[in-house]
Amino acid sequence: MYDWAVLEAWIEVAVRWTHVITGIAWIGSSFYFIALDLGLRKSPDLPPGAYGEEWQVHGGGFYHVQKYMVAPARLPEHLIWFKWESYSTWLSGFAMLVLVYYFGAEFYLIDPAVMDLAVWQAIAISLASLAFGWLVYDALCKSAFGEDNTRLMVLLYVVLVGMAWGYTQVFSGRAALLHLGAFTATIMSANVFLIIMPNQRIVVADLKAGRVPDAKYGRIAKQRSTHNNYLTLPVLFLMLSNHYPLVFATQYNWIIASLVFLMGVTIRHYFNTRHAGKGSPNWTWAVTALLFLVCAWLSTAPMRTWPSEARLDGAALVYASAPGFDEVTGIVQGRCAMCHAAEPGWDGLYWPPKGVVLETPAQIAHAARRIYLQAGVSHAMPPANLSNIEPEERAAIVRWFQSAGSSAIKG
Repeated sequence: MYDWAVLEAWIEVAVRWTHVITGIAWIGSSFYFIALDLGLRKSPDLPPGAYGEEWQVHGGGFYHVQKYMVAPARLPEHLIWFKWESYSTWLSGFAMLVLVYYFGAEFYLIDPAVMDLAVWQAIAISLASLAFGWLVYDALCKSAFGEDNTRLMVLLYVVLVGMAWGYTQVFSGRAALLHLGAFTATIMSANVFLIIMPNQRIVVADLKAGRVPDAKYGRIAKQRSTHNNYLTLPVLFLMLSNHYPLVFATQYNWIIASLVFLMGVTIRHYFNTRHAGKGSPNWTWAVTALLFLVCAWLSTAPMRTWPSEARLDGAALVYASAPGFDEVTGIVQGRCAMCHAAEPGWDGLYWPPKGVVLETPAQIAHAARRIYLQAGVSHAMPPANLSNIEPEERAAIVRWFQSAGSSAIKG
């Protein structure tokens, strides 16, 4: 029978790759249209209703682009809609959230030292927070407060800072920052699905019916698109943060995440200003570098306490009870724990790689699937086999994991 853990790992690879591909497509089109919009120029020979135009060169050809604030007098037969990039990115990202953080909630989502939650409670909080984010954001945008976009964005930043702190009071550091990214990405994708696209459909329907479309729909869509533009880079950082314990596993991780949003603003301000032909605000790079250095300084604060003993329940208990566990515990403690320790003994390491601690039997049982895939099925760990793990030891890891049975694969 094919090993389900291996199959599951390849499913994660496929979904993650899909997420990256669709994310590139969405971000690429978003950045392109923001740059195009800011670079539009007036000319005396523009057709009626045209707001501006731009000439571009790419791939050996020339492109002449014109923008209509409402719509042209005659709607073309072939109209390209940019929407599936956003939808596919969110759907694949949510699939990753389910595969990694919901199925692996006991290891990745829940930290008993932060809040001792049942799996269903953690998942319910996760889902509710994503819905909460959109409802609050949308209500603010539609309120009188949202008529001033600068004022609105300042308040939205306060909301994001509050969520950054709140997530760290509920989930593990890794899950907290990942959820902050998902919280923001949900707002961005919902902007496309629930605001921008419906507004465009209203305009198209009016044109087909011979009515003059209301310009307010374009203004609303532009506001939401601008928000998406400034949120993109912080979302990318937060989605990558789970690879770096210095970001997610520090005492001030929520402050680091808050500063990342400011860096996103400064970077986008530079490019948006350049694209609009309003100069080169090079000071933004100095501010960005300063904020980045502050993040690095904050990360040197005492690391979150790595739990000396995880809870031994659920799937972890199955692995701990499986034949060969004592042998594997000795192998892991001898070959892996010099690096994967609360205080690593390997020169040059000051925290456990990826935040994984493998010092106690309970910690090893909780990391069973990782150990199996990284050091049993594949030879990814130890890196370059620096601790000289033997083929027989890898085989022992495989026997132990498989002996636990398919009921514990999600441990």
